[in-house]
Amino acid sequence: MNPYFPVYTGQAECQDCYKCVRNCSAKAIRISDGKASVIQEKCILCGKCVEICPAGAKHIRSDTNRAKKLLQLKSKVFVSLAPSYINEFPEVKPEQLIAALKKLGFYGVSETALGAQEVSSHVARHLQTSGGINISSACPTAVQLIKKYHPEYSKNILKFHSPVLAHAGLLKEKYGDDIAIIFVSPCIAKKYESDQFFSLVQISLTFQGLRNWFEEENIDLMNIKFDKNDKFLPHRAEEGTLYPIEGGMIAGIKSDCSLNDKNFMSFSGIEEISSALDGLKSIEKEENLFIELLACKGGCINGPAMKNKSATGLKRYQIIKNSSQPKVSVPREPRIDIYNNHPVEAVRLTKYTENQITKILKKIGKHNLTDLINCGGCGYNSCKEFAEALLDGFAEKEMCVTYMRQLAQKKANALLKTMPSGVVIVDEELKIVECNENFANILGEDTEMIFEGVPGLKGASLDKIIPFANHFETVLKTGNDLLNKDIKINNSIIHGSIFTIEKHRIIGGIFQDITAPAMYKNNVMTKTKKVIEKNLETVQKIAYLLGENASETEIMLDSIIHSFSTEQEQ
Repeated sequence: MNPYFPVYTGQAECQDCYKCVRNCSAKAIRISDGKASVIQEKCILCGKCVEICPAGAKHIRSDTNRAKKLLQLKSKVFVSLAPSYINEFPEVKPEQLIAALKKLGFYGVSETALGAQEVSSHVARHLQTSGGINISSACPTAVQLIKKYHPEYSKNILKFHSPVLAHAGLLKEKYGDDIAIIFVSPCIAKKYESDQFFSLVQISLTFQGLRNWFEEENIDLMNIKFDKNDKFLPHRAEEGTLYPIEGGMIAGIKSDCSLNDKNFMSFSGIEEISSALDGLKSIEKEENLFIELLACKGGCINGPAMKNKSATGLKRYQIIKNSSQPKVSVPREPRIDIYNNHPVEAVRLTKYTENQITKILKKIGKHNLTDLINCGGCGYNSCKEFAEALLDGFAEKEMCVTYMRQLAQKKANALLKTMPSGVVIVDEELKIVECNENFANILGEDTEMIFEGVPGLKGASLDKIIPFANHFETVLKTGNDLLNKDIKINNSIIHGSIFTIEKHRIIGGIFQDITAPAMYKNNVMTKTKKVIEKNLETVQKIAYLLGENASETEIMLDSIIHSFSTEQEQ
């Protein structure tokens, strides 16, 4: 495991909601002790888990301190600035951004789009002689996706550097091999790429990381002064600035490409890429095809570290508006060697037998097809996929909502049976939701017989079972609890309380038969209160066992605790 992997989880912040599992296309998340962590060998660094984590527990590795150290060690450190900076910093002029970067200590700022133009020239020349399916290598996440999960298309990926690596080669050719380069973009995967190709790009920062750095140094982008020397080196890019949008790479390869050109296609988004690749092998021998792939929907303009992750149409418009027409014919002639074999290993998935899957499903209470509801609560797309994750050691049984509900219900029912008090819970129509056997015993033989036939008396009308249903009705209507009430039933005296669980919707009652001679009543009452206290401890145990994934019984029993806590105070 790489301790410096670009994405990690703050364990103290993780709230075991499984949202990262649910939204990870690669299912590259391991749950252990209820906490999520990234499975590095499966991760494609799309950054989705960082974007959607409601607790902010997923973090992007900060390399700002490394960048500061590099500025101290090297006299000439260049920024390779991704073309989507137009969308990230629309409030300032490029000259202001350059001035701010130079104030941080950078020697110069250059557009990564120059490297994009170099990539386009190599791809265009390659397509003149190469047949079959050719897949762009510009997006490192798309490359990881194909290499790891669609290895049958690995050989179709063009063996060229990404734009930033090509750009680094151009800068070193012009300014010398002793310069250092820091890439700034909205991409997380570029951090991994710079780790792999340290000789070309030393560090990769996100736009958000750069913003934070500006704030630390009290640099006001809006009001910073600039002069004629604050310009992109060695010169402005042209058609390469279109790379952040879907179809932008194709525009640099074939300027007259149209929608009807079946030999050029572009797709963006993880799911869209997987869907686009499906079945393409059938036309590989018939057609020459170039496919441009971008992992983020809409392109790099919606990268995971962009401040604004919406307004795709506006951002696309801004990119096109700020792009200039090339002064030379497109495609250009290649200038440097940008060969790259993209060493990424395919993910090896363990194949499990039906018997193994069936066995593990039974452990979570799924014994037949009707139990496989595929609710997605665990984060996986099906119960079978969840079972495979359990077998891989990437998931825990407690992630299954239905399993936990069933387990909680069983434990709650078992504890209710042992309570010496009678407990009943009813809805707004005075229908019994749940009760224990002691409640039926208090009411007499007739109710006991009904309980034997219908355990829990679920759905029974309370007013047909007890003569004091009017008290429940009053609590339902008013929302005011009725505590420590003595009620006569035939020759017995029932002592108990009726309380609100959900106002005007669900109420509960807990009762004890305190029938005894009047002279001993006070003594009986004292003993009854002690019994109630013991019952309260039992109810608390029930609530604890239910946990967060419990059914409605948990809510009801928690209210019992609250009501009797109030009773004790009074």
